[in-house]
Amino acid sequence: MSNTHSRRSFLTKSALGTSALGLTAISTYGQGYEEAIHKAPKHGMPSDLKITEIKCGYIRNGHSLFVKIYTNQDIWGCGEGVDAVPGTYHLVKMMGQRIKGKSPLNVHRLFEDIRKSGFFEGAQSGMFVAVLSAVETALWDLAGKALGVPVYQLLGGKFRDSVRVYMDTALYQSRLPTPEDFAASAKEAVDMGFTAVKFDLDQANDPNKYDRYNWTASPAELQRMYDQMAATREAVGPNIDICADMHGRYDAVTGQQVAKMLEPIHMMWLEEPIAAENVEAYKAITDSTSTPICAGENVYLAYGFRRMLEIGAVDIIMPDLQKAGGLGEAQRIANLANLYYVPFAPHMVASYLGAMASAHVCASVPNFMILEWQIYFHKDPMYKEIVTFDGEMVEKGFITVSNKPGIGVEINEEGMKKYATPGMPFFE
Repeated sequence: MSNTHSRRSFLTKSALGTSALGLTAISTYGQGYEEAIHKAPKHGMPSDLKITEIKCGYIRNGHSLFVKIYTNQDIWGCGEGVDAVPGTYHLVKMMGQRIKGKSPLNVHRLFEDIRKSGFFEGAQSGMFVAVLSAVETALWDLAGKALGVPVYQLLGGKFRDSVRVYMDTALYQSRLPTPEDFAASAKEAVDMGFTAVKFDLDQANDPNKYDRYNWTASPAELQRMYDQMAATREAVGPNIDICADMHGRYDAVTGQQVAKMLEPIHMMWLEEPIAAENVEAYKAITDSTSTPICAGENVYLAYGFRRMLEIGAVDIIMPDLQKAGGLGEAQRIANLANLYYVPFAPHMVASYLGAMASAHVCASVPNFMILEWQIYFHKDPMYKEIVTFDGEMVEKGFITVSNKPGIGVEINEEGMKKYATPGMPFFE
């Protein structure tokens, strides 16, 4: 049974048992019960929709988690968690037990029920919150399908119909790319219609490193970084945004040097020159340069961003919405940042399910800047096989936000199965 048809059956059965929908008055238009039900206000939804089960599957060696939440009315919801999820199968099942039998329409309440019940189980960050992000996202998807509206509508509506994305070129430094490689990769992205690109600058196997454990950059490393980004700017001209990621692998001295050195290149941002834990050190870097500093992909929940925003530690925040707490929490983070006039530019290394889920949040907040997009959507066929969706993934550097009920992207279990992580249960 399709999700669309099952929602219609659900609405029909529930409407027959309640006078709250005012069917007598509506049916006088002569269109019949079914049309009357579809015209009825969605806030009159009955309360007998209940969660019955949660199942999950993993790909990418366990680093991508997909969940499906099922109900007693054949309506389901899909969600995704990334990075901090390997080995979390039993955590998914535990969360499922804690919400079984409850209404999936109370998304914020269920989020708090799970989070607070895990107070002594690591619910402040890490794997617990990453798994909760997948579950919470699936609840929004389920609620949207049950109520017949897209997720952005449940989040309060949208400021924009499409969201701008930047291309992460995945020109990994482990391959020792040259400045010419940077220039060619940037041109390729621009030719594909993107108006913003990102590159990695950290390079563990740079022959000019002092040693593998010392993340103070040598003069030769600094020169390499500058040459790579200068070649990028020259290749794409002044009207394309460029940014660089250092993955939190350097010390504060290097962070300051790189940010200052890149000022003439007019970067969109320099991303995570140091690890996320010390926001005071971030503030020292941010205060020392006109290069915008961006961080946040390894920060969890709105609480994690509070101090960072209060002291002006960064110029731009980039929570990962498949890891930081889900869609409702992402909107809280964005709204908190908006109080400090800080742009919201989410990190995104998920599938197209995660990308579209993120797009709903990006559409729903005023201070959205740009969303991450990955070259693997264009290079790796897996990413089209593991989900189903309508239309194009991205056009001219923008994702069109789906108007279908829920997120608008479904898990394709058959397509995903051949990529499943060995030794892990797959939607069982």
